Amino acid sequence: MHLLNLLLTYLIFANLLSFLLMGLDKYKARKRLWRIKESTLFLTSFMGGSLGSLLGMFLFHHKTKHTKFLIGMPVILIVHISAMFLFFKR
Repeated sequence: MHLLNLLLTYLIFANLLSFLLMGLDKYKARKRLWRIKESTLFLTSFMGGSLGSLLGMFLFHHKTKHTKFLIGMPVILIVHISAMFLFFKR
């Protein structure tokens, strides 16, 4: 049970970070400030924040016209859900 709590805490943090980065990058885009790299947005998504990234994309209307985000973020989320299913199935 301790491992499950640790994993849940990590996923909450990763998703919150991804969500906030999407919002921050949208803010910076509107203000024409130095932007967050797309690779950073994908990395935080890949490292467990895929749901936060997707929620941020659609809530902030950010990167929703970029095909690599519209396809990439849901694919990463599907991989995460599949991995969790396989991990907890055993």
